[in-house]
Amino acid sequence: MISRAIETIGLRHPWKALYLAVVICGGAAVIATSMAGLMAAPAALLLFALIGLTIVSGCATLRLPTIAASFSISDSFTITAALLYGPEAGTVAVAIDSLVISYQLARRNFGVERLLFNAAAPALAMWTAAHAFFWLAGVGPLIRPAPSLGPLFVPLIVFAAAYFVLNTGLIAGAIAFEQRTPPVAIWRRHFLPLWLTHFGGAAVAALLIALMYARGADLVVLALVAPIPLILYATFRNAVGRIEDQYAHLGQVNRMYLSTIETLAHAIDAKDQVTHGHIRRVQHQTMLLARALGIEDDVELRAIEAASLLHDMGKLAVPEHILNKPGRLTVAEFEKMKLHSTIGADILSSIEFPYPVVPIVRHHHEHWNGKGYPAGLKGEEIPLGARILSVVDCFDALTSDRPYRPKMTSVEAVAILRERSGTMYDPRIVDKFLEIREQTP
Repeated sequence: MISRAIETIGLRHPWKALYLAVVICGGAAVIATSMAGLMAAPAALLLFALIGLTIVSGCATLRLPTIAASFSISDSFTITAALLYGPEAGTVAVAIDSLVISYQLARRNFGVERLLFNAAAPALAMWTAAHAFFWLAGVGPLIRPAPSLGPLFVPLIVFAAAYFVLNTGLIAGAIAFEQRTPPVAIWRRHFLPLWLTHFGGAAVAALLIALMYARGADLVVLALVAPIPLILYATFRNAVGRIEDQYAHLGQVNRMYLSTIETLAHAIDAKDQVTHGHIRRVQHQTMLLARALGIEDDVELRAIEAASLLHDMGKLAVPEHILNKPGRLTVAEFEKMKLHSTIGADILSSIEFPYPVVPIVRHHHEHWNGKGYPAGLKGEEIPLGARILSVVDCFDALTSDRPYRPKMTSVEAVAILRERSGTMYDPRIVDKFLEIREQTP
């Protein structure tokens, strides 16, 4: 029972304007054709009542806490209009519904382009899905009773599925351009769980039509069925409210963890003044690289961010005369220095992080060829976050002053990374890191 209005459409992606233009033009064509068809047909009081209920229910909107889209409960009435009076009626009804939602969002700097897209995308989805229904069912608009409702069951499922996939898919595509994320990932994460609402809308529409066949097409039947979507809206509103409370609580917990992490990072910086600022630089570059590699999972990204701040935690246990020694370390001193990754991971193990920070910290000195430490992991045995961190950590260390050598130039550091690619570091990650550097002014 969801009709959506997208709230964030910019024009930063080069293909976005073309995508929006195609959807808007397609939607405008089916809306214009549908309006012309309705104007040529006799006026129907029940159709006007359904459109009126669509407008009223369109005012009862909810906004998902995880994505910039709003929805209403009006799909029951738009689907009923399509089934009773044909694709033209459903198309016009869903376009009106989308415009009502967009009007409510006008105070959020809702531009003309978004308004047009919001009207066009659901209309295009409804027009296509309704035509598929009548083609499969082999009947005309159901205001004239069909011989039997049984054969309409499968076409109705196809109708609901097509409308759901097209409606949500077109909007997921627009959001994907805005967020620079694959549309399938957005659709699966934010829209797929809502499939039941579209099928619920189709079920309510089927119930309404069955009652009309039993009593006749009068407004009393519509009055009996109309409260059902409102009851579902109240239920869903309560569920969304709980989700918002959970997200607020999760935000508080994440802020608490981040404060703890930043405090520990400051302690590490204070211990090793020679590499002051190293941690923050590594954090920034690591997150850029992780996103460039296509990592989208929020838990994994948070783990990588925390590990980038805390990867040198174990240096708190390394004597300062070793950390700040002006010459090369002896074998014994280097063995003590190597312990910092294990010690840091052990220290962090006492904190119940809600994401896997410890494995990244423990293994950020492993080598792609298996000759690193502490566990001698090789290749993809090494956690992805650790492989990313090791490349960024190396580059920043090479381009920073150290007690035993002055900093290298970026050109020299890049040459070393290329030399170590495939032996110490994951080649794919090195290539992406150097690609990012070339794109950064």
